[in-house]
Amino acid sequence: MLFSSITFLYFFLPTVFILYGIASIKQDITWRNLVLWVMSCLFYAWGEPVYLFLMLAQILVVYGLTYLMEKKRESVAGKVCFALSVLIPFASLFYFKYTGFFMNTLTSWLPWPESWVKYAKGITLPIGISFYTFQLTSYCIDVWRGRVKLQKNLLSLMTYVALFPQLIAGPIVRYSDIDRELSKRKTTKEDVAEGIVRFSIGLGKKVLIANVLGEFVAEVVAPEVRGLALSWGYAAAVSLQIYFDFSGYSDMAIGLGRMFGFHFPENFHYPFISGSLTEFWRRWHMTLGGWFRDYVYIPMGGNRVKKVRWFFNLLTVWFLTGLWHGAGWNFIIWGLFFAFFLIIEKEFGKRAEGKRSLIGRMLGHVYVLLAILISFLIFHAENMEIALRDIKAMLPGASLDRAQLENASFMLRNRFGILLIAVIGSTPLPALLWKRVFAWLQKDVVEEIAKAVGVIVILLLSTAYLIDGSFNPFLYFRF
Repeated sequence: MLFSSITFLYFFLPTVFILYGIASIKQDITWRNLVLWVMSCLFYAWGEPVYLFLMLAQILVVYGLTYLMEKKRESVAGKVCFALSVLIPFASLFYFKYTGFFMNTLTSWLPWPESWVKYAKGITLPIGISFYTFQLTSYCIDVWRGRVKLQKNLLSLMTYVALFPQLIAGPIVRYSDIDRELSKRKTTKEDVAEGIVRFSIGLGKKVLIANVLGEFVAEVVAPEVRGLALSWGYAAAVSLQIYFDFSGYSDMAIGLGRMFGFHFPENFHYPFISGSLTEFWRRWHMTLGGWFRDYVYIPMGGNRVKKVRWFFNLLTVWFLTGLWHGAGWNFIIWGLFFAFFLIIEKEFGKRAEGKRSLIGRMLGHVYVLLAILISFLIFHAENMEIALRDIKAMLPGASLDRAQLENASFMLRNRFGILLIAVIGSTPLPALLWKRVFAWLQKDVVEEIAKAVGVIVILLLSTAYLIDGSFNPFLYFRF
């Protein structure tokens, strides 16, 4: 079930609110957690009824292993339980997500039986498994390290993992982020109001911008010859679609969490205004970057090691980052693409830090945007052959006849408006203007009315789009 669907907006979410409100009458957090857990299971089972049992089984296994780990912490048995609590979720992730990919890769080297290859291709990917695997393992590691206390209440642990706002698409919420709120939280009117506004902003980003950009992307894929201008427009549309699709979903998740008294971490912070790719990755999918930093990069030694080992650490982290996003060589190359530039930036960037002129900073932004456009063509493509074709189309050389030129020009003009809106919307400018206008008016009531009107308008426009159109994908379901 998608957040951006009629079923969720007008049936599922109101039902959750009603049941949660009833449960809140009793001043016992257990009833509220029970409602959220049951409805989260229903939410997941809506599209993945079989794999719901896989997720629940993994939670039970982790619960038992961490309990034994804590009880026998000083013994070999405790260490074994810890290792299993981390390895079992990752083994499940590897089986469902990467078996087919590695089998296909090995088939080109070794003569595997055809039945094995066919079996591997038939394995389907459970929705959200990449996200809840990281949540489970971070909990196990933090308990082992003593950063959080063992959760003895099974319902609280199941609620943490299965919580529907962040279950299928993140942000990657660590147990430490919501530990206290699982056992004690109070949802205020301000929380609900702010949550609704944040959810609505995300809904608008997803439905009114990302989906429309996705239609443009689908249109451009069809012609074999695109022309230079349309190819660059296509690259921009791909990057912006991925951003608004995922950041919109993150906004909706954060807003939903706020409505129920949870404060999820931010996941995006205007990444396209970055002056370097290092800064870009501090602003893009921040919870994933933080997870790899704390559970992979730093334990490997980070940058506190010899240079060769440091390069190896970075390459390993970005290889895994690419692989996490998808089982395909284009994702691995996408991750290593960033690793290459980040190594260069970290090696030479400090020497130039603070010495760049205005022109130097502008050129830095151009370099970042160009790298992002190329990287997301690799990320978006089904394979590297298609990615290279898309990148090559951005270079001068393709000749179009008159009909092709007119068609390319029409498609670009027809979607120029949404591209412009997306470019402006990816910067802090709209939020800055909003703050400046209402700071000038100095009337909080007017701002609250404007927020309420904005929420209604976004909901009506999104509903109209969802009823009228059938194009409503979510790109990160692939991961």
